[in-house]
Amino acid sequence: MILFVHFLAAAVGTVAFALIFDVPPKYYPLCALIGGMGFFLVELLMKLGLSQTEATFLATMVVTLSSRVSAVWQRCPVTVFLISGIIPLVPGAGVYWTAYYLIMNNTSEALTRGFTAIRVAVAIVLGIVLMLEIPNRLFVRKQKG
Repeated sequence: MILFVHFLAAAVGTVAFALIFDVPPKYYPLCALIGGMGFFLVELLMKLGLSQTEATFLATMVVTLSSRVSAVWQRCPVTVFLISGIIPLVPGAGVYWTAYYLIMNNTSEALTRGFTAIRVAVAIVLGIVLMLEIPNRLFVRKQKG
């Protein structure tokens, strides 16, 4: 049940960012599905024993692949779905806690949180790059004639 609540929260957050990024409203449902699915996947994989970095990497690959498929299906740029869909995976809380522990002069905890945030950010970048390197012809439907 808690995973479903997290899915809904991530979906709503994704739509909020889609609104900020001026995504056309007709794409909100797909943006919500992609963002919610990515966050749900991170939570699920972490419950199954993967680290936050590994779970985020795999979820980023799924979000990017889903964004590419949705972009072809809806005939729009992939960034419409990818930018807002990746937002729930960004380690904002990790950066916040890093700054907090630095201000509180707890250097060891700040380093731990900071390195985790950096690893997650790199995992997001690598997941996006890996999935965007798949040739476009695998996503485009062939038209007859």
